[in-house]
Amino acid sequence: MYPLLKLIIAHLGPHKSFDSATLARRSELAKRCSDQVGMMKRDRHTMRKRNLAARSNDGDGNTTYTITAAAPKYDFLKNDTCILTPETSNGPYVYPPSQLLRQNMVENQVGVPLELDIGLIDVNTCEPLTNVLVDIWHCNATGSYSSFTGLDPNTDFGTLYHNLTNTYPNGTHGLGDLEWMHTDNATWLRGMWPTDKHGATSFQTIFPGFYVERAIHIHAQVHTNWSVLTNGTIAHGRTVSTGQIFIDEALEEEIMALEPYASHTQITRYTNVEDGIYSTESETGAMTILDTEPLDGVDYKNGVLGYITFGVDTTQIRDGSTVNANPSVV
Repeated sequence: MYPLLKLIIAHLGPHKSFDSATLARRSELAKRCSDQVGMMKRDRHTMRKRNLAARSNDGDGNTTYTITAAAPKYDFLKNDTCILTPETSNGPYVYPPSQLLRQNMVENQVGVPLELDIGLIDVNTCEPLTNVLVDIWHCNATGSYSSFTGLDPNTDFGTLYHNLTNTYPNGTHGLGDLEWMHTDNATWLRGMWPTDKHGATSFQTIFPGFYVERAIHIHAQVHTNWSVLTNGTIAHGRTVSTGQIFIDEALEEEIMALEPYASHTQITRYTNVEDGIYSTESETGAMTILDTEPLDGVDYKNGVLGYITFGVDTTQIRDGSTVNANPSVV
């Protein structure tokens, strides 16, 4: 496939270069709330450690985790945040019918446990966002997405699209709704859950693998207007924010050396700097690297605890497809 077409496909959705005013605005928003973000992370970490310590003795004599006082490998208390905005691609494997209201997304998938702690803060008020729905999804240890398991994760999306339509995609203005490409109704590694009174939510999943021409990542969307319907499905309005979470390269190398990740040898994993979406979008403040430490306080191979804080501009609600996903910042 031609390099330009590959770049377009990797950046599904509307994109443009970001001027200095836009970057300055986002930098100012992030810095203005940095103290609140730092305190929010510190409080969440304290609560999470307390919960894990309690979990280590379930009353039946079973020890699940051994919590130690060892310092975390990464400094998760740095006072940073990322401004999520919908110009970040939601990717071709978003499938709302398979997104379930749940925190444990694992189902039958095998991999290193990953517990995600996600905080939301309103960048205009620097206050936590409560009762806001966080929607996440990612591929399994060998690169497949649920609901699209019939699509080969080692084949580039352009070829997959061509095989189904006899045409190559033109992603200049986004490809629109790709739900028609789904192959099944599997739901693993997809979940949604609202934030609590502290503006935080959490998910239990596995460390993601990788697929062709993409670095390891987790998709996330935020919805401020949502409700549960009588049939148990979720109704929500326009998406406030869309983003992709990336992970430190050194940790990825450590986890990818384990099974079942190590068996995925058909393609070469892209690093973050090789990933077009990471390279283009990270400079806008639209995403960040997940802050991590070992789940048991000792060894990442036993599980990963990850923290991230999303800064959401609730005044810039866009859906990323039918309206301009990246309006001018004034």
